[in-house]
Amino acid sequence: MPKPTIISIAERAGVSIASVSRVLNGIGARPATVEKVERAAAELGYVPNAVARSLKDGRTRQLTFAMPDIGNPVYVAMVRAIQSVAKAAGYRLLLHSTDAVAEDELAVLRSLGDRTSDGLILCPIRITDAHVDALRSASGPVVVIGSLPGGVPVDSVRADSVEGVALAVRHLYETGRRRIAFVNGPADTVPGRKRGEGFRKAVADCGLAYEPELVVHTDFGIESGAAATEALLDLRPDAVFGANDQLALGAARALHARGLRIPEDVAVAGMDDSELAQAGWPPLTSVDLGSTERGRRAAEMLLHRLTSTESPENPVPHSTTARPRLVVRASTGRAAPDS
Repeated sequence: MPKPTIISIAERAGVSIASVSRVLNGIGARPATVEKVERAAAELGYVPNAVARSLKDGRTRQLTFAMPDIGNPVYVAMVRAIQSVAKAAGYRLLLHSTDAVAEDELAVLRSLGDRTSDGLILCPIRITDAHVDALRSASGPVVVIGSLPGGVPVDSVRADSVEGVALAVRHLYETGRRRIAFVNGPADTVPGRKRGEGFRKAVADCGLAYEPELVVHTDFGIESGAAATEALLDLRPDAVFGANDQLALGAARALHARGLRIPEDVAVAGMDDSELAQAGWPPLTSVDLGSTERGRRAAEMLLHRLTSTESPENPVPHSTTARPRLVVRASTGRAAPDS
């Protein structure tokens, strides 16, 4: 069967070749003509040549999402949200897992110059001077999911980690906990630093003394959370707060190994409210930092940049913040009567 062309489509639809060309290129035509052309193209099995189209209009109709860990449920939630927005706008989504390696993130930023995609959503956990320089000189539109230093002309979507930590610590305090251990991520990461600042402020707001020995920095992972919690248990905390759900689940593992009951002996809470939060036993109290919402907003901001008439030479950066929400489950129990 011969490959369908705009000539054969025009003959099947009973319209001019020029009309077919306008419809297939999205230039515009009467609704009746559009319907005839689209029906004829479908009947003939016509598939647009994406390469030829990209050469013509300079667009690949592809977006890239670069994240630290493609296996982390937080980023999976973001992927789903970004994919939904991109697909609705006629874009394909390319995924890249950077393992939080700065050089890998910088390489993805530089690849915008190769025109493999029209724009990039980047989710770094560290922002170095090299990141700032690369963002300022990026060859295409970029949206960062995370916090940026001032003066970087790039759109961003942030989580309010400080308020999120406050919600969790306040809840633990209200359940009667007074020795709250904090298992945090690496101190040199943006989330580790922000959540550390939030914890110090939150315990002070509850009238508790900040006890440095109850704070541990480690990698963002279940095994790391278990090892860190094991080292803290001799200090007899009555609650363990993990800076993400993986750390909190690791804490729960360490508590179970010691024969301690959750929440009767030690309460446990996490952050992100990822799918993991309901996978453990008991189900995990966690702070929802709006992973899905951040992914959706980032995709919408990127598509806005791709269609904006604003000068790309001096863009005015836009930023938005997803509000946190505490989701209480069995791992922390109910509020104490005298709280």
